[in-house]
Amino acid sequence: MSGTTRDDVLEALRRLARAGQFEASSTDLIHATQGSSATVRRHLEALWASGAVVRTGRARATRYRLKDTNEATAVSATEAPAQAESRLLPVWSPAALAMSSRLAMPLAARNPVTYQRRFVDDYVPNESWLMPRELAEALHRSGRLQGQQPAGTYARKVLEQLLIDLSWSSSRLEGNRYSLLATEELFRRGTAGSDADAVMLLNHKTAIEFLVDAVPVQGLSTPLVRNLHAVLMQDLLADTDDLGAIRQKVVNISDTVYVPTQVPAMLEEMLESIVAKARLIKNPVEAAFFLWVNLAYLQPFEDGNKRTSRLAANIPLLLYNCAPLSFLDVDTQDYARAMLGVYEFRDVALAVDLFSWTYRRSINKYLVVMESLGMPDPLRLRYRESLTDAMGLIVRERKSAQAALEELKLTEDEAPGFRALLLDELKKLEVFNCARYRLTMSATQGWIDAGRPQ
Repeated sequence: MSGTTRDDVLEALRRLARAGQFEASSTDLIHATQGSSATVRRHLEALWASGAVVRTGRARATRYRLKDTNEATAVSATEAPAQAESRLLPVWSPAALAMSSRLAMPLAARNPVTYQRRFVDDYVPNESWLMPRELAEALHRSGRLQGQQPAGTYARKVLEQLLIDLSWSSSRLEGNRYSLLATEELFRRGTAGSDADAVMLLNHKTAIEFLVDAVPVQGLSTPLVRNLHAVLMQDLLADTDDLGAIRQKVVNISDTVYVPTQVPAMLEEMLESIVAKARLIKNPVEAAFFLWVNLAYLQPFEDGNKRTSRLAANIPLLLYNCAPLSFLDVDTQDYARAMLGVYEFRDVALAVDLFSWTYRRSINKYLVVMESLGMPDPLRLRYRESLTDAMGLIVRERKSAQAALEELKLTEDEAPGFRALLLDELKKLEVFNCARYRLTMSATQGWIDAGRPQ
């Protein structure tokens, strides 16, 4: 937008500061103002020269902030609680606000629409961008794990926290009534009974563990996405034939004029196309966004499409060792409006703002988790795979620790320190942390119920 002014840039800085982001890159401000790159950067240079903003860092690390942040962050004594709370919510771009206005119209005033395959067909990986390219690249730089490490390393390092965060956040968006503390207790207990909400949460946990194990080996594929759906919806669909299966039934979505395609052949074809194109996208953040938006828009399964899209968005992030996306603190109404913008208008403005906001929160959360872990134990790194093998023999096959050590040739002479490490890990093994050793929850629970034989 050529009409972007210095005041527009200053107002964008104020809005970001009110949302808790006190420093912003030029990319953030280009996105927030919808202005051109050259115009926004020219205004920033002038604002810095005049002393209106403070500039820190150099090159890609350059950040800008208001000279006086009190103006943006102070909450007056008369400010309503809802206004104060809004500072913790996404900062909507002008395009997103315009889309919100269109969605505020009554359903009767909006034209019914159905699936448009050109939304995918016209997309050319690495040439087309659903997110602004500079934003996707900035998020990739912020979220990636430094150094060359095997795919899935980042997710494995923060797995215990991720299991709780993503399971609870995604389930809450489906109306799940469990609190975060109740979710943690459920994962420690490991059994759901006849509670559908508990089943939903445990299915999420199992699905995340499945992705962390399978993605580094299998990569992104249609069978993997379909298996992801099957795990997420186990015991939640009346007909087990529908688990991971392309939908054969009519699906209607409430509170929208969008009617998904009801042709199974098209559903299968477009699912293949979505996965194939996502696999070619080099930027993992753009690939994650592409999967999240398009799987929800297509609605290829009888139920569970949105939760499948949320977890599937993590597949490219896993492959490229980026911080996982757990949809932290996302408001259900914001999420619904972001989806409706795609469903009814194929407009991603709301979705881009919501995605970038919550992904930044995920990046910050898991960066702190990583820092809290400190330097990895060299002994654990040395025996990483051996620990997994030994735990499998003891828990799944019920062999004694000594028998496992002898079978794997990991006696004290051959692997000094391993026995003590193994016995210590056996004491700590629970159903909520068993995935790191490729153990299922049921096998682990059975071993625990048997008195932890070793």
